[in-house]
Amino acid sequence: MAQPAMAPAPADGPCTTPPDGAVHPVDEKLPPSRLVPAALQHIAAMYAGVVTPPLIIGQAVGLDTAGQTRLIAASLLIAGLATVLQTLGVANFAGNRLPFVNAASSAGIAPMLAIAETSAKGHQLPAIYGAVMVAGVFCLLVGPFFGRLLRFFPPLVTGVVITLIGVTLMPVPVSWAQGGDRSAADFGAMKNLALAAFTLVVILLFQRFARGFLRQVALLLGLLIGTLAAIPFGMADFSAMRSAPVAALPTPFSFGAPEFHPAAVLSLCIVMLVLMTESSAGMLAIGEICERRTDGRTIARGLRTDGIATLLGPVFGGFPTSAFAQNVGVVSLTRVRSRYVVAVAGGALLVLGAFPVLGAVVSLVPMPVLGGAGIVLFGSIAVSGIRTLSEAGLDDSSNIILVAVALGAGIIPLAAPTFYAGFPAWAQTVLGSGISAGALTAVLLNLFFHHLGTRSRVAAPALKSS
Repeated sequence: MAQPAMAPAPADGPCTTPPDGAVHPVDEKLPPSRLVPAALQHIAAMYAGVVTPPLIIGQAVGLDTAGQTRLIAASLLIAGLATVLQTLGVANFAGNRLPFVNAASSAGIAPMLAIAETSAKGHQLPAIYGAVMVAGVFCLLVGPFFGRLLRFFPPLVTGVVITLIGVTLMPVPVSWAQGGDRSAADFGAMKNLALAAFTLVVILLFQRFARGFLRQVALLLGLLIGTLAAIPFGMADFSAMRSAPVAALPTPFSFGAPEFHPAAVLSLCIVMLVLMTESSAGMLAIGEICERRTDGRTIARGLRTDGIATLLGPVFGGFPTSAFAQNVGVVSLTRVRSRYVVAVAGGALLVLGAFPVLGAVVSLVPMPVLGGAGIVLFGSIAVSGIRTLSEAGLDDSSNIILVAVALGAGIIPLAAPTFYAGFPAWAQTVLGSGISAGALTAVLLNLFFHHLGTRSRVAAPALKSS
């Protein structure tokens, strides 16, 4: 039997109706004393991820320090614009109006590096940007159809995907805890691991003994205390502040006019499908955490924001834009669900992009400190997925098999990174991401068990309105 369709959402977005006209936590406007520290936590969690793609791509194409600075500034600006648009929205056209961060995704790094390797010197970034712009148009065209597929994402599927988001991202904070740079001589050194462990312990102590607001900003306090502890041991790098220019507004097409090559365009469009799947999963996850139902129109507006940012990003030097799972973890951990907190964080990214010297202050946080905090962040995402699965009818044997196989498919790329090495390039792009592989497997098995020729069966429960 097909799953029951969800009731239509109101025009201004799906939400639960708070009792007695109270403001929903997602729409709550916090006082500055709570809003600013909460926004700082989001900035600290996302900063390393935002600057990673431009750092890697810039080094691969041989940019000098000034070029790297422009590339990072562009990435910060586009992330800020996309996040503000996503959280505040524009009528019923764009923006999911959730505490949702959008920025350049690391999932596109490998295909973009492949494009750079096959392009002539001086044409590498133009070829990448041409493919990214077409991928943005592709997202705008296909995005609305993703929203209509929401009925195929019951808690059985979303729980698997949310769990995999946390599990598959865990190698990121583990690498940060070891120092972040695998080529460095001190990667994995005991001093890095000790600093990461110290940061983790500080966060745990605040979570255990603090009350009220201090408990909500435990992550930020852990990052601050961890950074201060690193300074006497010379583990905080101040060189970025000395070399960063005060202001560096990006100019349109400063890296060259976009070039359109069919092979490059095809590879980025495939990547965009993966990013759309991950972004949709992120919206479902944040909807569950915030107790605000995520319906088809919400996902369509959110993906339209991804498409707009991906299309316009290359004009200034940006890359494919998607959801940032680490910030879903911040919301889950702190329970501060106001979208205005994330909007302020997006505005701060705009300022950091326009004034790189300010962005360098954020970059003072050592990688091991981020690693200690990241273990809490990504682990809390996995816990959210497990909580969703607990409501998904796991007393049914077919549901148990579905979850088991989907989780296994999602963990394969993590446990055996070369497992799909012999597959075609497009298959490697889709299956090489544990999140997309697990999501695809869960959706197909849900169709097999609960939709195709199963009229007499009881379908998996549909995604519930909180």
